[in-house]
Amino acid sequence: MTHQTPLVSYRDASIAYGREAPALTGVSFELREGDAVALLGPNGAGKSTLLQSLLGLLSTSGTAEVLGSAPGSRASEVGYLPQSTHIDPDFPVSLRQVVMMGRYRRIGLLRWPRAADREIVRRAIETVGLTELANTTFGELSGGQRQRGLLARALATEPRLILLDEPFNGLDRANRDALIATLRRLRETGVGIVVSTHDLELAHEVCSHVLLLNGRQIAGGPISEALTDAALAAAFSGTSADTEAHGGAHGTVCAPGGDDSDDHERARV
Repeated sequence: MTHQTPLVSYRDASIAYGREAPALTGVSFELREGDAVALLGPNGAGKSTLLQSLLGLLSTSGTAEVLGSAPGSRASEVGYLPQSTHIDPDFPVSLRQVVMMGRYRRIGLLRWPRAADREIVRRAIETVGLTELANTTFGELSGGQRQRGLLARALATEPRLILLDEPFNGLDRANRDALIATLRRLRETGVGIVVSTHDLELAHEVCSHVLLLNGRQIAGGPISEALTDAALAAAFSGTSADTEAHGGAHGTVCAPGGDDSDDHERARV
């Protein structure tokens, strides 16, 4: 039995946009080294809201600690892959240079990368399986390859915790499988992972734990215990999702889509 300090510890936390009513309430979970938690729920349930709280971008009451400190206090040790990141495909920058952008979060924008920094970037690209494309112009990569490259950029900070917001949206099978393999390897090295997704199959393949959300935490814990048909029905009650038609606790339960704007609208009610 381990007694290590959790990477993330939330206890009865509520998350709000400024002074508005909380967008998400009753969040309680711990994440330890090598664990991965899937955030599941319909659009507007609070998945992106929770990720933003973990980044220290939103007001969070209750107990909320990330890497033993207030969220946002140790940002350089937290990697983040948002739903969308705009990099002009016509801008003449290579994959290696994009990944190096992540390294600047550690070394500072005004410092010249050293050999050790370049080696960290090389390893990050290797981790996501894109070594042969390191010098390729970023805009020439496929959408799935760009997504994996952006994960490499997050890894260049040498994070202890990685947050991913719907990272599998739009990926073909090859890139989806490659990304799953990368996340499994990261878990083996002790990196903690929090990933929002609508894909129950993916949650089973990658994650050890799950949080079911719908404006509040419906259920949470090890997937084998928390991901029940009853919990899914409660989380997706009132939505067009039909868990039974999609294979119960093993299929896609809701069409993917942006979460942030819906969360913010929930807070306005």
